[in-house]
Amino acid sequence: MAGHSKWANIQHRKGRQDAARSKLFSKLAKEITVAAKMGDPDPDKNPRLRLAVKEAKSQSVPKDVIERAIKKAIGGDAENYDEIRYEGYGPNGVAVIVETMTDNKNRTASTVRSTFSKNGGNLGETGSVGFMFERKGEVVYPADAGDADDIMMAAIEAGAEDVESSEDGHIIYCADTDLNDVSNALEADLGESESTKLIWKPTTTTELGLEDMQKLMKLVDALEDDDDVQRVTTNFEASDEVMAQL
Repeated sequence: MAGHSKWANIQHRKGRQDAARSKLFSKLAKEITVAAKMGDPDPDKNPRLRLAVKEAKSQSVPKDVIERAIKKAIGGDAENYDEIRYEGYGPNGVAVIVETMTDNKNRTASTVRSTFSKNGGNLGETGSVGFMFERKGEVVYPADAGDADDIMMAAIEAGAEDVESSEDGHIIYCADTDLNDVSNALEADLGESESTKLIWKPTTTTELGLEDMQKLMKLVDALEDDDDVQRVTTNFEASDEVMAQL
């Protein structure tokens, strides 16, 4: 989906500052701690933890931060986090899914609600926009990992469902429950991926003009700035002309 892959490029072009980077590190570390606490602390025996560690490494999280996050879970001094998904609407009715991990549900619900209302959005009921997305596994490789045909063949053999290749790289999609197996098979064939994670993939999209796109970015940035928010997904679509003006 154009909007999805372009969003990653927007974030990249904006050049995240050091503060945003440390915030990203802490969110990735939180996911590692929760995954280790819920299952085996050995990534080889815990698919969710393995994927969390892999994603953290792809974002250049230092090894000692990763190890500390796992030790925190083993030591029993990790906070108890609830994973809560919020759904709502942004400018021009664009769908927004907000995934959170929180040790205080009331605080998070209040913050997410006020962030939506302050930025021209509306928080909806659970399920209000979820039907516009599918839960999928996503594995990303750089453009130089191979040509489109080679990547497609590797993806088919690995058990993936779909591939989107462009000059920016290759995005491989699979069933959410197959992500660990598919990513392992791809790694054996193509080497280390740039990113491996579970995503919400839009099944329908909403076209946005420049003004609405700027409003959406403001909403998403405000949501992502909250320490309790792990990931924000939208179903926007925008033309290359609009993207170029951002």
